[in-house]
Amino acid sequence: MRRVLILGGTAWLGREVARRAVDSGAEVVCLALGDSGDVPAGARLVRADRRQPGAYDALTGDWDDVVEISYDAELVRSALEALAARAAHWTLVSTISVYARDDEPGADESARLLEPGSNGYGEQKVAAERDTADAVGDRLLIARAGLIVGPGDPTDRFGYWPARLSRGGAVVVPETDDRFVQAIDVGDLASWITSAGTRRRTGIVNAVGEPVPFGTYLAEVADVVGFDGALRTLDDAALIAAGVDYWAGPRSLPLWLPADATGFARRCNREFVASGGVLRPLRETIARTLVDEVERGVGRVRRAGLSAAAEAELLAGG
Repeated sequence: MRRVLILGGTAWLGREVARRAVDSGAEVVCLALGDSGDVPAGARLVRADRRQPGAYDALTGDWDDVVEISYDAELVRSALEALAARAAHWTLVSTISVYARDDEPGADESARLLEPGSNGYGEQKVAAERDTADAVGDRLLIARAGLIVGPGDPTDRFGYWPARLSRGGAVVVPETDDRFVQAIDVGDLASWITSAGTRRRTGIVNAVGEPVPFGTYLAEVADVVGFDGALRTLDDAALIAAGVDYWAGPRSLPLWLPADATGFARRCNREFVASGGVLRPLRETIARTLVDEVERGVGRVRRAGLSAAAEAELLAGG
């Protein structure tokens, strides 16, 4: 039986990978603290603090695939020291945030990277990529994931719009001309990671969805939720003056990017598709997300987006 080790497996993406690996017939072990929840049925949880000596001692034998999700240099290196020699294949989930420039639409995996050396998320992932490549060599798959979305999303970004439009009324939106959304459903990403590990796919792959104009995305959301309100567009200057942030945060318009970030949501996904990646229709992901948002409460306090009070202030001032 194929043996798969997931370093994590109790949080969002890791749990999805574990579920699909179990469904594929593999023996699945997840090494984690377990604070984020339980592993899916059929997987086995080994509780361990990866910062402590002996954290990997309970992991005996060889592994057909090891899936690493962390960006923390200490955790990445300790896992490599303990496990690299016993892994036939290693999958490192990285990020498109490793790229140095966001103004190159269509840029592929050869684009210039950030230089490691700071504690920034992208820089730490670059360091993780290099350390893992040094330890694993030609057994390595680096999956540079883009915006991961869908049910259970802890960032509250993609789901803000289905949740907000489902509440109706006047909705503040940014200017959408020349803005794009590029998202990958967590289920599609997890399925590809599992399949690629089974096939021992190696190399570097931008694991990203298809770029969609922001206006098209909002129109799809409106159609899925049956929105009958009005979209009130505020330009960049007005939003910035009002203290609204780009992309994410408690006073933001999620997925809205600076005008000069023309390439951030338009990365090339040719390698992903060529390596067997399958992307469900955007509409299906929106519908899945809406169900999850309704279950969690569309009016809840969010990690990303405008509160009802903040949006009312913008509407009154606009």
